Formats: sequence, C-alpha cells, structure tokens
Amino acid sequence: MPYTIGVDFGTESGRALLVDVADGREIATAVFPYPHGVIDQHLPGSSKPLPPDWALQDPRDYLDVFRHTIPAVLKESGADPRDVIGLGVDFTSCTILPTKADGTPLCVLPEYRDQPHAWVKLWKHHASQPQADQITETARRMNQPWLNRYGGKISSEWLFSKALQILQEAPEVYAATERIIEAGDWVIWQLTGVETRSACMAGYKALVQDGHYPPSEYFAALDPRFADVVETRMQTQFAKLGDAAGGLTAGWAALTGLREGLPVAVAIIDAHVANPAVKATKPGQMVMIMGTSTCQIMSSDQLSEVDGMAGVVMGGIVPGLYGYEAGQAGVGDIFAWFVNHAVPPEVHAAAQAAGLNLHEYLEREAALQKPGEHGLIALDWWNGNRSTLVDANLSGLLVGLTLGTRAPDIYRALIEATAYGTRAIIEAFEARGVAVTELIAAGGLPEKNALLRQIYADVTGRTLRLAGSAQTPALGAAIFAALAAGAYPNMDAAAEAMGKLKDEVVTPIPAHQAVYDALYADYKTLYDYFGRGANDVMKRLKAIRREARGGME
Repeated sequence: MPYTIGVDFGTESGRALLVDVADGREIATAVFPYPHGVIDQHLPGSSKPLPPDWALQDPRDYLDVFRHTIPAVLKESGADPRDVIGLGVDFTSCTILPTKADGTPLCVLPEYRDQPHAWVKLWKHHASQPQADQITETARRMNQPWLNRYGGKISSEWLFSKALQILQEAPEVYAATERIIEAGDWVIWQLTGVETRSACMAGYKALVQDGHYPPSEYFAALDPRFADVVETRMQTQFAKLGDAAGGLTAGWAALTGLREGLPVAVAIIDAHVANPAVKATKPGQMVMIMGTSTCQIMSSDQLSEVDGMAGVVMGGIVPGLYGYEAGQAGVGDIFAWFVNHAVPPEVHAAAQAAGLNLHEYLEREAALQKPGEHGLIALDWWNGNRSTLVDANLSGLLVGLTLGTRAPDIYRALIEATAYGTRAIIEAFEARGVAVTELIAAGGLPEKNALLRQIYADVTGRTLRLAGSAQTPALGAAIFAALAAGAYPNMDAAAEAMGKLKDEVVTPIPAHQAVYDALYADYKTLYDYFGRGANDVMKRLKAIRREARGGME
C-alpha cells in the first residue's frame, strides 16, 4: 500500500501527515512546536529588544520538525517505511534566510548569533516596509513591466524587500551572505543536498515573471551594492511544482526512518498547496486559507492586472492556468489579540463557568446578535493591509464604541471586518475581469467557528464550501509528493483522488446580506479614506511611535 508524507510548516509549528495515495485517507499525524517560536522580542540569549515589526525564527527548529514528526507518524501508523513513495513540503512565505554557499545559516555561526539580520525573517516581518516602498517607487520610475503583475505595489513581506533591508541596515551581514533563500527551498536543500528554487515561491515572492528576475540595472538603481544580488546570491533556474527536487540523503534517511533516495517534491507556498487538497483545480474557484492570516488563492484562464494582488504566475498553482494570490495580513491574529489583551475578567469567569474557552464563549454570545446590532465597524488592519492596499504601515480601527459596548460586540465586529476585507479582494478581481465563481474555506478558523462561516457567506453573498480535511496544507503537500513520485499523471487526477470537500454548504441569508451591504458601504468609505492617502493619521502615529522608541521601527 503506497503512502506519501506531507510536511506543513506554519508560523508556530510544523506538522507531518501520512496519507494513503489511493484515496487521500489520512493515516497518522504529528505536530512539533518550534522550540524558539516567533522571535519578536529579543534574540535567544539576549535581553536587547528587537525593534517593532520584527519577526524572526531559528532555522534549526525547522529541521527538528522532520526529526520528530516523521518517525512519530511512522510509529503511530505502523506503516512500512518502504511503502512511503514520496515526501512533500509546504512553507510559510515569504520566509527567508541568509546562508553560506553550502547552505549553513549565518545565525548558527558564532560571529553572527547576535546579529538580528542573520536570522530567518518570518513572513510577517514587516520592518522592511521602507525598502518595499523604495522597490515600488523605483520600479514605477523605471517603468518596470513586471510591477503590474503584483498589483502595482511590492510588499514588505517579500524576498527583495527583506534582502535590501539586510544590505542597508547590516552591510557586514549582507557581505557575508552567499545565498538568500526561501525557508521552504532551504529545507528541501537540507533534505536532498540539492539547491533548488521553487517556481511558485520565486514567482510570487521574488519578482520572477516569465522565467526572469528584474534586470541588474533595476537592482543597481535601488543600491549599487545590490546590482549583482541575483548573480551572486540567487539561482536563475526554477523547479516546477510537482517535480522531484532530489532524493532523500542517507543522513536524513537515518534520522527520519525513510529510505535513502526517496523522491522529495519541490517546495510550495503553504497557501498555494491547499488548492489540490480541496479539489480546486478549475478557473474561478477561490480558496481562502484562514489562520493567523488569510491567503486567497485562485486560478484563471485570464491574465489580468488586479489592484493589490500578491502576484499572478502562469502555472503557479495549477499547470496551464494563471495562478493569482491575494491576502489579508491579519485574521486569526486579530481575534487572538483581542482575546489575549482586551477581554475583561468577568468574561473570563463566564467562559470558565460555561466550560468554554474564550473564543468559543465569545462566538456563542456574538451569534445571539443580529447583523448591525452592535453598531460597530472595524478596519481589519491590525497587521497592516496586504490586499488591496499592500501597506504594512496601516493599522486597525474600530468605530462606533459606546459605554454600552461589550466584548462579544467587538469580537463579532472583528470577524465582520475580516469578511469585509475578503469582499474587497473579490471585488478587485471581478473589476478586472477575473471571475470568482466559488468560495472554499480551509484552515482552523472556518473549521472551528460556525459564526465566522455564516458571516463570510452573508458578507460576500456567496455560498461557502469547506475543506474536507482539518490538515489541508499537509494533505496538499502529500498530493504534491504523490506527483513527484509519479503516482498520478497530472494534478487534476491526483486532486480528484486525494482531495476532500465537506458535504456542508453555507448559504447566504438574504436578510443578513441586505444589512451587510449597507455596512460594507461604510467600511469601504473608511477603507478609502484611511487607506488611500486622504488621511495619513495611521502612518503619522507609527512615525510618532518610532520617534518615541528612539527611532527603532
């Protein structure tokens, strides 16, 4: 009986999933939390605070995921390792690290341990916003044709924004850097001994269009020292999704219990990997991967330039179709912020008395309300705006507070705000002729929160399908592993056999839609007023904070 293993690297942990290749049946799973978690306060062993908007990780935590989870799923399942025919990996993106030419991360070298720029920059590291602005402005000035493929604005989360920050703020670290690489590509390099660059990651996060990076003249215009960044620190050959990057090395075979030479699939972005796992291989199917943030992923047979999209790449998700990405930089993180920092003691006591955690209790109480009953509107920018504005310097807003406002009111308003943000993204696509015909939700949030599911259907006015697996990214990685092993001739066949959708369909409630249409109009007024330059108060507040903290931002 053939199996594959998908390993899903998230923000806080990594998960391995052993899957039956014949039908996608999930045999065993294991999770390993990163020992160092998200490093956003200070480096390990140091008391010196990191500046605001930094988010780092330790790459050795990623390797520990393989060491712990793969032996665990083999043991739990009792599967014969010889029956495992492929290994696939998905990874948060854009998560990058500087390394030496042999792949050694700079942060593990003693001379660079106390250098923040030597560590992994996690996807939600937003301190490179000034570099992102420079990249965008320079591309506009030079009329770079690739810029519109990214909605006309480059994100602080992407590879060259973070690489340029290293150069400008720590030139000695940049000088010591011989490779700048996505963490997903890096772990594949460690497993196989073969350095590859995923066409998916390069296309969406490293400005590769039609097989090419921007020209060296462009990088030189950013900074003369940056002119050769591609030639000296990148690769110009890109590995296709579904291909094998290489075979598992003898060392990693011994550490994991798998066989030497096992095909290891080319890495893929964690959001993009979900599409085959929910059978979304046709044009117009938008998949929302909802967790700490949300990525909206879809394919189309139409090439268009959509405001604020995070990229469009031919074959970036499904071979033969244009793959589009958009996203919201904070969703689950916003709900978690509220629960962790703004819920009063009496709500904690009531939740405990009801035998519920705080999220469950707030969901229950918020579900008793009618749309509009709380009188609130929020802008969902606690972590900036990824799409459609692509601006990490924006921040959250809550309007309508009174002395009668209570915690469940705010909780519901925050859920609604994230749904409004999704609607804004859908409307941006459709305004440019890219039809969105179906919504499919995956991830922990829609799996656990019935109120959220209904609000998203009501706000967008679309039926909502649900992923059939609670481990959608890991299942998707296992599907790509099956393709790399040659178990299926193409993605459609693999997705049909191994992908899963629930029978449940969430349908919009017409009376709710009418209220939300009116509220959304006010949301858009606020969206444009604060997000498109009419009022820069959010950015001024960030500047004041930066000044108050001694310029640390």
